[in-house]
Amino acid sequence: MDGLDAYSPEEKRELLDLADRSIRHGLEHGRPAPVDPAAFPPRLGEPRALFVTLNRLGELRGCIGTLEAGLPLAAACARYAFAAAFQDPRFPPLQAFELDGLQAHLSVLTPRIPLSFSSEGDLISQLRPGKDGLVLEEGRHQATFLPSVWETLPDASEFVRHLKRKAGLPDTHWSPALRAFRYEAVSIP
Repeated sequence: MDGLDAYSPEEKRELLDLADRSIRHGLEHGRPAPVDPAAFPPRLGEPRALFVTLNRLGELRGCIGTLEAGLPLAAACARYAFAAAFQDPRFPPLQAFELDGLQAHLSVLTPRIPLSFSSEGDLISQLRPGKDGLVLEEGRHQATFLPSVWETLPDASEFVRHLKRKAGLPDTHWSPALRAFRYEAVSIP
């Protein structure tokens, strides 16, 4: 899996601590915590695609990230933890009282792999529930579900329908122009 499963418990703890620091820094200063990737273990300085999901008291509180590996992982962690807390358009900016019960979950992504399919049924048959993240694209419509979404949408047909809806497409939409990509993720914690 592109070497992603080799993160040590210490590296994972560093990333989670960094996410927490960046959110707390954001409450005080209105911006992510500054990060010097060279101050982290080498693997945390490698460019990686990353999503940060925040849950509070068991409910989604924010999720922001990128599908492209542009930033060093430590810098991406600080940026997207801040963004999930303060810039997710589905939620108001996080308030200090919400730190109680707030948990960060990181998803470090492998590169996207294009899928070839001839129909929606063919696409669905290729999905690996619980393992695949999925990106759907058509024109200006694009959306992704992380592999963790399988926990709430375990049926592949429902998974695809809900993802189409998230992309702004009708549930029943089908077009030969629709593109799909799969990826995997290492979840932290």
